[in-house]
Amino acid sequence: MKRLIRLLSILAPAAYMIAIWILSGLPHDTIMDLPNNTLDLLIKESLHVVEFAILYGLIVLAFLGNGNFTPLISLAAAIFSAFYGLTDEIHQAFVPYRSATLIDAIKDVTGVLLSFLVVKYMYFEKKSSLGRLMAVFRDWARPQ
Repeated sequence: MKRLIRLLSILAPAAYMIAIWILSGLPHDTIMDLPNNTLDLLIKESLHVVEFAILYGLIVLAFLGNGNFTPLISLAAAIFSAFYGLTDEIHQAFVPYRSATLIDAIKDVTGVLLSFLVVKYMYFEKKSSLGRLMAVFRDWARPQ
């Protein structure tokens, strides 16, 4: 069971990155188009922050589940996630009906930065309830 969890924790970031890439290749209103354009724009623009924070979180879980999570790996995961966000924006520049803007790239990096700072503080510095939960997962899933 633990072996399966470790494998899934490794596959999850890759599957998520593929999903981001596929969805970024579709017109912006393919999945959701709300009748209120202001609300539609607000939700979709805020998702930039959320989606790359999630990517960083999934990478963190992959390293936690395999017992290799250190501050340096956390930083590398954040840098990787941010660069993937930038790559996604470049990808969108070549997709009809999509756009790539500097503000979108900034939102992608902001999501990663916020989640990086939360993990840094709660896991490495303070061991808050989230940090303790991460440590429990690490200890449970760690290879013997």
